[in-house]
Amino acid sequence: MSDQSDRPDGPALFAFWGADEPENEFRLGTREYDWHRHVRGQLFYIESGLVRVRTARGSWLLPPHRAGWIPPGVDHKASVSGALSGWGVMLRPDVTAGLPEDPCAIGVSEMLRALVRRAASWTSRNPLQPEQERLVAVLLDEIRLSRHEVLHLPMPAERRLLAIANLLIEHPDDERTFAELALWAGLPVRTARRHFLAQTGMSFVQWRQQARLALALERLANGEAVAGVAEALGYATPSNFIAMFRKAFGESPGRYFTKRSNLDRGVSVQGKSRLFG
Repeated sequence: MSDQSDRPDGPALFAFWGADEPENEFRLGTREYDWHRHVRGQLFYIESGLVRVRTARGSWLLPPHRAGWIPPGVDHKASVSGALSGWGVMLRPDVTAGLPEDPCAIGVSEMLRALVRRAASWTSRNPLQPEQERLVAVLLDEIRLSRHEVLHLPMPAERRLLAIANLLIEHPDDERTFAELALWAGLPVRTARRHFLAQTGMSFVQWRQQARLALALERLANGEAVAGVAEALGYATPSNFIAMFRKAFGESPGRYFTKRSNLDRGVSVQGKSRLFG
């Protein structure tokens, strides 16, 4: 295989650190990666910016200091917004037993981050030594024990409900009620409401707020002003938007991104980035 990091054989783990630099084969920054899959399971993490990962089952948001997990063989695409540095881990399929069976976002401990940094220094062509195998075992335990983050935006499967969901992602300031949108899509309201809840696990009100939160994070990561984001998402005032954001993340948008920017300063990066490609 041309990409040695995604071999089905070889070392149990390949780890990479990357940055938004021209020499990186898969640069970060702001870019799109179209639908693809990996032979290995993939764990990826960014120090700044935002990543949205799409699968057939919906979208996952990855703000800084969360990691995304994609099991082996799962089709996905990714959009990266303003990511300056990050890392990726590719795990041989046979060692992923016991890890989540579905894509998810997880919190990252200092232990997990330190283990990845150590693993990134290993020469990938060489078989792992016993002490390295033991570190891999600890790393797998850290992934299993990590807290799952509620950053998933599930998409309905029914064609007309999916049309409603896609409309609101494209036009988040659309203020029509669910009854009005169901009528627009040609669905009886009660049937639409019942199937929307069954297929997404959320009420329409919860889903719309989650969708707006997803879009807010993406716009804020790209440097847009809070007032502009609030207006684009249909909030009457910036203060209403800030209140929603604080309820979801425990702090204001400005503090949320400033804190993470300060944490990211001085982080060194090495090697080539294969985080998403």
